[in-house]
Formats: sequence, structure tokens, C-alpha cells
Amino acid sequence: MKALVIDEPWISLILKGEKTWEMRKTGCKIRGTIALIRKGSGQVVGTAEVTDSLAPLSDPAAYAVAEPFHRIPPARQRKAFEDGWRTPWVLANARPLSRPVSYLHPNGAVIWVNLDPKVAAQVQASAR
Repeated sequence: MKALVIDEPWISLILKGEKTWEMRKTGCKIRGTIALIRKGSGQVVGTAEVTDSLAPLSDPAAYAVAEPFHRIPPARQRKAFEDGWRTPWVLANARPLSRPVSYLHPNGAVIWVNLDPKVAAQVQASAR
């Protein structure tokens, strides 16, 4: 099972169903259910489905219109756009786990973590 590392406040917004686009610098080819890791916590805290990866937003005006999906506040949008955070990964059915699952973070993993099969089984059991 793949797990996506996401920082606060974004992961909490995703788990509450208030954010459905995770903005990244490149597209995502992965589809289906993934685990969600709260950055720096050493824990898997939820699951979601990656349903699509859209074309990069073309300009700051498009970024502003999409705020209900990505939830980046207006004061931070220009910098996010200029820094290259333009590509929406579309998430659906995000759910917090009934209890977080600890995992061992591999050296060098920044965006994705391949979860150990035992950890993946615990995540799946906690997602029910």
C-alpha cells in the first residue's frame, strides 16, 4: 500500500472532507486507495482514493477560482502558484482511521512511502 505524506493544515482539511485537491508540482499516475501520513508524526492517520490528476492550473486567477477545492488561503495563493504548486491531485472518500498506525519512515521518502505489509494490514483494519 502506498502512503502519501501531507503536512498540516492540509491533511486535517482532507480528513474532514473540506479539501479534495492536493496541490503538487507534478502529476500523479497512482489511482485507488492510498494511506495518508501526517508529515513528521510517524503515523498513518487516514485513507483516501486518488481519482484523478488534473492539468496544472494555468494562472493565478484559475488558482483563486479553485480555492474551494485546494483550500489554500488567498494570501498564500500567489506564492504557491509561483513556487510551482499548480497540479491538483483529486482525492475522494477521505476517512480518518479509528486509531493512527505507526510506521517506520524510510530515509529519503518525501512524497510517497511504500508501507510494510503488516502496517498496511493494520491501516486497512483501522479504516473499517
